[in-house]
Amino acid sequence: MAGKTGVYPVHENKFKIGTKGRTSTDEQMLPIVEMETFSVSIDGTTEEWTPMETEGWIKRLVTGKGLTVSLSGKRCIGDAGNDYVAGVAWGTGDNCNSKFEWEFPDGGKLAFDCVISVTNPGGGDSTNVAPLEFDVMSHGKPTFTPASPAA
Repeated sequence: MAGKTGVYPVHENKFKIGTKGRTSTDEQMLPIVEMETFSVSIDGTTEEWTPMETEGWIKRLVTGKGLTVSLSGKRCIGDAGNDYVAGVAWGTGDNCNSKFEWEFPDGGKLAFDCVISVTNPGGGDSTNVAPLEFDVMSHGKPTFTPASPAA
């Protein structure tokens, strides 16, 4: 999709999880099926100071960042990506570490080491389809690869 312009539907975003944690190879980066919604939060650490020469006006500098991608969908037993994320619900420490990739509709990609926090591994009314909800939080600086220019 390199060179794509204009508006696009949200479903054109693609997400992959490393099914072998932080040691995952490219072949072990798999989609997480049955996801319905996602949201993104970028947390900035901002330093503030007020030197005398600004006459009371604050100066600011962003000195750090963190990224959280929250995904929500359905639990799908038998899908490797979905099974991997669901299994992290019961882990702690290194068992919650992995890799994450987000491919944008224009072909750009954001990749980073992450920590997975499963917030809902199933539940709801007896007639609901079981949910799977989780946060993917950056661990260190992400790598952004822009889309290749159109040929």
